[in-house]
Amino acid sequence: MRILSLDTSTSLASVALVMDERIVAESIFTCDRTLSGRLMPEVERLLALGGLSAGDIDLFAAAIGPGSFTGVRCGVATVQGLSLATDRPCTGFSTLAMLAMNFPFSSLPVCPLLDARKGEVYAGLYDCSAPIPSPLIDDCVIPPERLLDRLAGLTDTTVIFAGEGAVRYHDAIAARMGERAVFAPFPHNSGRAGNGALLARNAFEHGRAFSDPSRLLPVYIRPSEAELAARRG
Repeated sequence: MRILSLDTSTSLASVALVMDERIVAESIFTCDRTLSGRLMPEVERLLALGGLSAGDIDLFAAAIGPGSFTGVRCGVATVQGLSLATDRPCTGFSTLAMLAMNFPFSSLPVCPLLDARKGEVYAGLYDCSAPIPSPLIDDCVIPPERLLDRLAGLTDTTVIFAGEGAVRYHDAIAARMGERAVFAPFPHNSGRAGNGALLARNAFEHGRAFSDPSRLLPVYIRPSEAELAARRG
């Protein structure tokens, strides 16, 4: 199976081209405000490196969140457009599950964290003892102190913390968890679209891919500023 996978949910974007169980090409790049102008050229570059066109892809996939609202929308819309143009299926995967996959076959639970701003984090807790991580705490948005209280009450085991949220709240995590907190080395604080491709293949094999790209939707977890403003009237 040929999979094109995108992650644009944080300031560090990633694109991967996978054939069967082999990564043919993968790139990670800082995008910030330049994402919309850089994403498709990067997709085209990786396809060219693999000697393929978009029509040769069997499955398109994108991180559907949580993360940057603008980034998630851009990635999902790109995959929707490619899926529609080529009449190929598409699917999505959790940004946090993809980040947890930096620790395959770990005997310790992994807590991926993204900075959600407003004094909150996007967080989950995953069992990564198998190739596909299994959620122990579903992806959520939560103040870090409440998350740490929940983790302290759930388990006495050591937890691996990873992601930009773990960097941002390093001191608070260390103070609350003590020796039960293990922090990922810096290369493992970023997601990889190659890992997303494995999640995408698993979704496809379990019937969670869409022939209608309009069914691929972002998962923001919390309302956007526009939605909050509309509710306030």
